[in-house]
Amino acid sequence: MNVYDSDRMTDVLAPLGYAPVASADGADMVILNTCHIREKASEKVFSELGRLRIMKDKARDQQGRDVTIAVAGCVAQAEGEEITRRAPWVDIVVGPQTYHRLPELVSQIDPAARQRAVDTEFPEEVKFDQLPGEHAPRGPAAFLSVQEGCDKFCAFCVVPYTRGAEFSRPVDGVMTEARRLVASGTRELTLLGQNVNAYHGEAADGASWSLARLIRELAEIDGLDRIRYTTSHPLDMEDDLITAHRDVPSLMPYLHLPVQAGSDRILAAMNRRHTHDVYLRILDKLRAAREDIAFSGDFIVGFPGESDRDFADTLALVDRVGYASAYSFKYSPRPGTPAAASEEQVPEDVKSDRLEALQQVINAQQFAFNKQTEGRTLDVLVERAGGRDGQMAGRSPYMQAVNLTGDESMIGRILPCRITEARQNSVIGAAA
Repeated sequence: MNVYDSDRMTDVLAPLGYAPVASADGADMVILNTCHIREKASEKVFSELGRLRIMKDKARDQQGRDVTIAVAGCVAQAEGEEITRRAPWVDIVVGPQTYHRLPELVSQIDPAARQRAVDTEFPEEVKFDQLPGEHAPRGPAAFLSVQEGCDKFCAFCVVPYTRGAEFSRPVDGVMTEARRLVASGTRELTLLGQNVNAYHGEAADGASWSLARLIRELAEIDGLDRIRYTTSHPLDMEDDLITAHRDVPSLMPYLHLPVQAGSDRILAAMNRRHTHDVYLRILDKLRAAREDIAFSGDFIVGFPGESDRDFADTLALVDRVGYASAYSFKYSPRPGTPAAASEEQVPEDVKSDRLEALQQVINAQQFAFNKQTEGRTLDVLVERAGGRDGQMAGRSPYMQAVNLTGDESMIGRILPCRITEARQNSVIGAAA
């Protein structure tokens, strides 16, 4: 979502003459687009702002030019006042729902008068209606935001407070943006949302479309060969979406479906409102619909009150599922969330030990999944040059990073590749 938002900020600023640069050094404006999910991410913002202050002062004192510094995204939304207090050299603070107003905010600032612009409202106008077209092609694989916000209120999560209530973009707007992207060379779209499978967008006739209905319509776009979506919630994994995995060839056989924990007691404390059995039944239904589907997930260890037995339940669930990949984190208290006020906080060393144990299992499963693809021929969308001369990089249907020998004429093509070697985080392929 932040990659998508960053691209859209670039689109908004392009009419003012701004264009992206590779490094902050020498830039006229630096925007930190931020995430507030974990405490570490938030603290990194202030650390980076300290470095940018030095750069800003140097540009003014040695070069006689002003550098505009902006903080955008969820840290800006949640901690706008703290940013202006701790980092008064920041010129613009803008939340994730108001970045379409960046041109207006740029016009309001006055470095000489130390006048900054702050906008962290939840405006009545829909930002997507205010955004211009893409200033440049996004490439073979692109993101497309279709849903924002969340109404689930998990006990650990700040998203409902920083992104707001669930909102689904109208069908026409999504389809228009999708067609633009495909016309510019995009062949794979990942549909984005904090709770993307809760999508219920309004169609032109007033009907409400589910994510499955939207995917089926997107699949009809000529030239759109791959569709993905992330991130989902088990409670919104409806039968029509499961059926779409069976019926829509362009819907890739890879699904990110977070569970967070394997213990029903902890799931209840998290306010996830599903049990581990409910989660496993959903995966079984998906496998029945498409037997080659692979899964990734999210896990939080050390949630307040988590016992050794609770953690063992998480390991048992991971063992039962067999993930192709997964993301795991130590619980991080976020201000204003119910879990942050719990008196049952797990000691940091216990959280670290549990995270290490979980990641060992997940890493082993990921390598085993990659190993299973050795000798197989998979279609690979070549996206860019690789890290070595004569190497190209792309993605398999299962989101594996694939490195193969070739040249830039391959970019944008979907090539059958024989997987010759599995590694922990990638595979090696040879174009067939």
